[in-house]
Amino acid sequence: MYENELKALHKSGRFRQRKRYDEKLIDLASNDYLGLAEKHKQFKKAVKFVENYKTIAPKASMLVNGYHPIHQQFEETMAALNGFEKGLIVGSGFLANLSLVEALVRKGDILFMDEEYHASGVMASQLLGDRVVFFDHNNMEDLERKMLQYASRRKMIAVEGAYSMSGELCDRRVFDIADREGALLIVDEAHSSGVLGDHLLGIFEHYGVAIKPHYIKMGTLGKAYGSYGAYILASEEIVSFLENRAKPVIYSTAPSVFDTALALVNMKDVSKKAEKYRRRIVARQELVRSIIGVETPSLIVAIEYAENREVIRQQKRLIEEGFLVGAIRQPTVSRPIVRLIPRTSVSRHTLRKALELLMEQRR
Repeated sequence: MYENELKALHKSGRFRQRKRYDEKLIDLASNDYLGLAEKHKQFKKAVKFVENYKTIAPKASMLVNGYHPIHQQFEETMAALNGFEKGLIVGSGFLANLSLVEALVRKGDILFMDEEYHASGVMASQLLGDRVVFFDHNNMEDLERKMLQYASRRKMIAVEGAYSMSGELCDRRVFDIADREGALLIVDEAHSSGVLGDHLLGIFEHYGVAIKPHYIKMGTLGKAYGSYGAYILASEEIVSFLENRAKPVIYSTAPSVFDTALALVNMKDVSKKAEKYRRRIVARQELVRSIIGVETPSLIVAIEYAENREVIRQQKRLIEEGFLVGAIRQPTVSRPIVRLIPRTSVSRHTLRKALELLMEQRR
């Protein structure tokens, strides 16, 4: 039924399939930035945490009786750490973006979204029709022009703290523009929370931005926090509105109790040991700079290639040497990249070897 479409994907070098990679490979592909997904000690802490309660699974949506004490504790802890009034846990980053975009942008509103915003937000924006306007990636001049061009009842802006494929940080001026225009600002911190800032709280801390009522922070638990799920931090008013209007919150079974517990245990570990993790992050950023000459403000290294097949070849060569990196192709990116994550749990000696191999293969 889809034979021709699959043939076309093979021909263009865009065919994908799930694979079970050998666990002996050095993982430089995943978003497990701090190595917490491999810490069995943290896993066991989470198990003991959940065992304190009679109910160990969500059972229903949060608005029925699926709102567990562990969910509430996670939300309150995350909100307090980041300086927001209220938190809301969600099943995944995809559902969090769908919740925000679909629920908050009402009739007469305009959402100005960075053209490289995550696919979940872009997909959700397709529900809005002419209520969404895309601006050139990280181009604040284009954003300001378009905000002047389009009249609306409410203005909203959506950016990522650190963009998932390039590792580039959002422009600091977006906060000033949102303040000046009175715009609601949605910041997707999936790839910046746990990585940026002295206490690893993300882009707000990195830029020294004080939290304001029109700021919204969305983040995921399946990256630096080594678990699964997502969260939204905002004012009490916005969280209440989402509880009443966001379909993924209303109609989805509540997030996994265990995954929330694991994220909370890991989040507390990151908060307690932030200085240690920060030193490791900086050391790996410096190593990347010294070997391949790339400045990486986050923990994402993207090396661009001309053809999809070359990216696939590079990935295979590195696998043969014992290293796993990402081979990212369209439509995720406009031009194919090898995406390497210098995870803090990978030693500097091992990372150096992988980077040197990558550079040799490019010559």
